[in-house]
Amino acid sequence: MSRNLSSKLPDVGTTIYTVMSQLAADTGAINLGQGFPSFEPPQALTERISYHLNHGANQYAPMTGIPALREAIAEKTERLQQRQVDVDAEITVCTGATEGLFSAIQAVVHAGDEVIVLDPAYDSYEPAITLAGGITNHVSLLIADNGHDFGVDWQRLQDTISAKTRLIILNFPHNPTGAILSAADLEQLAGIVRDTDILLLSDEVYEHIVFDGEPHRSLLGHDELWERCLVIGSFGKTFHATGWKVGFCIAPAPLSAEFRKVHQFTTFAVSTPMQHGIADFLDGNPDFYANLPAFYQEKRDYFCRLLEGSRFRLMPAPSTFFQILDYGNISDANDLAVAKQWTREIGVASIPLSVFCETPFTGTRLRFCFAKDDATLEAAAERLSAL
Repeated sequence: MSRNLSSKLPDVGTTIYTVMSQLAADTGAINLGQGFPSFEPPQALTERISYHLNHGANQYAPMTGIPALREAIAEKTERLQQRQVDVDAEITVCTGATEGLFSAIQAVVHAGDEVIVLDPAYDSYEPAITLAGGITNHVSLLIADNGHDFGVDWQRLQDTISAKTRLIILNFPHNPTGAILSAADLEQLAGIVRDTDILLLSDEVYEHIVFDGEPHRSLLGHDELWERCLVIGSFGKTFHATGWKVGFCIAPAPLSAEFRKVHQFTTFAVSTPMQHGIADFLDGNPDFYANLPAFYQEKRDYFCRLLEGSRFRLMPAPSTFFQILDYGNISDANDLAVAKQWTREIGVASIPLSVFCETPFTGTRLRFCFAKDDATLEAAAERLSAL
């Protein structure tokens, strides 16, 4: 017997990261598209994971995460954001940030609820909203007069809010633009949601990769915003280990309780030896986070120097390990077409920004990952500079 399968996500295809990475693999191109480092995690960290793999840490971890790792997350949160969180009631270890985001959306969004996302928006948000029965409303970021800096259009955000708005999703440090929030931005946001029941979901996976002496201003550090937010973090981004898929959610106890109801049936537990190894490493290396900005800023600056004299327009990224290059002096073609063409013809893969927008507005801009060894950056820049 045959049946017609009715898709729950009829408008969703294969993610752009898979498309571009496969194209890079097929053509032998340098992959500066998908955001993964070309270098290994700290040896001291992998040694601790190996230790626990060989010393009995191979069964289910607690659903909320092992206590030692939750304690390390709490210590980091207090030290960096001056927020004391309850280890048992307000921290949950999850299977990477994507699972954390998915579980958070399923936990708080009901059928008919409206959710606001800021374009360019990470592509996992809207499918999760749709599966929860919600409606996604897109608000485009503003591009500054200099043609490089992106920021929130607070007036348009406020105008988009309705009686049905349940959740606003923020992603700062922002992927793909590198935009960061100022203290004034947090106050603007607080004023907009004050006297409403709107919740906030803050995707902060690049929290430790902010440059030029700027701090990461988390929603965790704002008393008024903290009361209504779920904050998602990622150890994969922090430790150059995106394949490990270990993240966390920090939220006030009532929101964490709802998050855990979904999390326990989405993945239940996260890799036990990974959690123990990360907890051990953080206990012995509490300042590891502090060194990340300089590490990645050096790579950013090197990549930008390599492109001096090229036809690209650029301004060094304020955060993340992605650099936006404006190719308007080279071509006025569609960014997706250009990204695919250059992957095939010059052998450098990138990510087009327009695919993260309901209404494309980002023009001739591509995202390139500079979390690579110097030789890879040099080879890519040589090819790009020849355009």
